[in-house]
This record gives sequence, C-alpha cells and structure tokens, in this order.
Amino acid sequence: MSLSMATLSHFNISWMILGLVLVLLGAVAPQAEARAFFVFGDSLVDSGNNNYLATTARADAPPYGIDYPTHRPTGRFSNGLNIPDIISAQIGQPQPPLPYLSPELNGQKLLVGANFASAGIGILNDTGIQFLNIIRMFRQLDYFEEYQRRVSALIGVQKTRQLVNQALVLITVGGNDFVNNYYLVPYSARSRQFQLPDYVKYLISEYRKLLMRLYKLGVCRVLVTGTGPMGCVPAELAMRSTNGGCSAELQRAAALYNPKLVQMLREVNRKIGKNVFIGANTQQMHMDFISNPQAYGFTTSKVACCGQGPNNGLGLCTVTSNLCRNPQAIRVLGSVPSI
Repeated sequence: MSLSMATLSHFNISWMILGLVLVLLGAVAPQAEARAFFVFGDSLVDSGNNNYLATTARADAPPYGIDYPTHRPTGRFSNGLNIPDIISAQIGQPQPPLPYLSPELNGQKLLVGANFASAGIGILNDTGIQFLNIIRMFRQLDYFEEYQRRVSALIGVQKTRQLVNQALVLITVGGNDFVNNYYLVPYSARSRQFQLPDYVKYLISEYRKLLMRLYKLGVCRVLVTGTGPMGCVPAELAMRSTNGGCSAELQRAAALYNPKLVQMLREVNRKIGKNVFIGANTQQMHMDFISNPQAYGFTTSKVACCGQGPNNGLGLCTVTSNLCRNPQAIRVLGSVPSI
C-alpha cells in the first residue's frame, strides 16, 4: 500500500458496530450503574487523540463529522459516531470516554473511562512510521498506567482498582500491521524478513505480550476484534484488484491471522484461569455484509463514500474529494476502515 493517502478512513455507523455491541453486552452481566469503559487501538476506535499530535493521520477536517450531532469533525474517522460511542450508549454511560489527550479529561470525567486509541498504530512499533507522531500500543498502555495514578489521586487506590476491575475494555488493532507495514510497499522490510505465515505468528506473539500487560494492569473483561476482510476495502480494490474482486493476498493474510488470534486468546484465558479476553469474529461479519450489503440497508460494499479514483479508494478524505449524497447508503466514509 502507498503512503497514508489511501488509509485515512473509517466506517459510518453500520451493522458491524451493532454486532460488536451485541458481542460485548452478551459477555457481561448487567449492572445497576454504568461501568467505566476503556478503548485501545487504531483509527477504527480513535475518538480524537491524533488531533493533539503532529501527525498526518488526522480526521479533524470536513467531511469527517458531517453526521455528528455538531456536524463538525471530532477526530473520529467517521461521518458521525464510531464504535466506542455506540458501546458507551448501550452500557448506559452519560457520555463516551474522552480521548486521553483531551484537556477536558479531568475530574469526574475520568471516572467514565478513557480512549487511548490512535490512528495509524499497529501491534508492532514499526507499523505506521509514515504517520510520524502517533500513540503506539506500548505508549497507550503507559498512558493507562498514568490514568490509574490520576484516578487514584481522585478517589483512592482501592476504588481505582475496583473501577478498573469492573470496566469494559475494547481493543481494536492489527489491520495496519498488514496494510501499513507488511504490504505497505513492494519488498517491505517485514516482507523480506518474514514469509507471511511466520509474520502472522510473530504478530500474534507480540500481541500476546500486549494483552498480558493489559491484564496485569487490572482489567478483567476485554473485547478483542480481529481484522476484517482487508482485501475487500475500497483502497485495496483500487490498487490491487484486477477483476473487481478482493485482493487474494490480503484475504489470505486475514484468513491466517484471525484463527491464530482466536487460538491465542483461548490459550491466554486458560493460562490466567478465567475468560478475560473475548474474541469478536469481525471477518465473518464483514464477509456477510460484503456478499449482501442490501440486507443491511446499504447499496454497495465496494465504493467508498469519500475519496477519489477507482472505488473512491485513493487519497485522503478531504473537502475536494468525491462525496456521496447519502453516507448512510455507503459502507465506508473513506477508502480503508483501518489506519
């Protein structure tokens, strides 16, 4: 894949979000009070952290946010709300967790949780290097530790530990390790270092380390999403498809990665003796949608709502891009649902 131009995009609100909500809510017992909610990952769940960074991976200009209540860009890679927003509403939170870098995140707002996600990041630290200053996964976890110290100063160590133990956690990462690393350019450093099956094994081993660190920080209920069908997104259709179909190589990557992720989650849960990590099969959800978008109220799954070139799959989503008249009828606002 080329530079960031083809990767600054995200779903509008769709059936996938609702599916994730159902998976998450079905895995936790109801509570009288809304629990805290923490979010880690990439642009699929970034609610604006990158607005505060010197990076090219930003969604702080129109037409992002055109269907948000304020009709203004928020830093979400979406025309409106994103996955954390919907989950927050479903679990009864008064508001979604704010971006951790937001100056508004202080006082009682800290008790709602925090969003640490940053567009462009991956499991590996060298993923997304073209975006310069982004919050890589190790740093997101550093911030989570810092968050707990801030909350402890507010409500005490014991109550902070309880808040974290009872919280819901969403982590969405991994797609960029393929589209913005292994397949970023022909003969990329990682593709020369690893054959694809070995690269997948390496990713899974590094992801396991991140999840174990997250567990040691006190979380007890984590929804982990896999990658969707990466070869079927508009950017890949624009750059790799020769017959209008999905990119076989990226589909192969997803087919190798997702089962290994599920296997790893099971192994981690067995090791710690309880089901902390819950896998969400986003690959199958997406394939059902791509095969029959009309069943979910959309007209197409192959053309982005915002972009340029074939499938609207090339370039940033900007005020000069082609913009569909009805974003709710098109699956993606821009070219790729991962950055």
